[in-house]
Amino acid sequence: MLRKTFLVVACLACFPGCTPFALAPGAEKVRVSNVAGDVAGCTAVGNIKVPEDSDGLISNGHALAELKNQVIGFGGNAAFVTEGTLAMPWSGIAYHCP
Repeated sequence: MLRKTFLVVACLACFPGCTPFALAPGAEKVRVSNVAGDVAGCTAVGNIKVPEDSDGLISNGHALAELKNQVIGFGGNAAFVTEGTLAMPWSGIAYHCP
């Protein structure tokens, strides 16, 4: 048991990808796409960019959640990824779709 607890603490302290990341309320419902047609009838509400750490790296464990939180911050409900992948987006455009 002590060994397992130590492993969890070490993971949380040493690896940012292991630390819990809270989604903003409603962020779990944000649609993410890299197909322009998916947001054709939507209104752009802002540009989004996943923050980088001090080394210029993006946390692959938090990138999608960061993107979704920013969409919610703009009052949107969809994200069009312009850089990166759907699993690890770097930047995009937040949209509000009907």
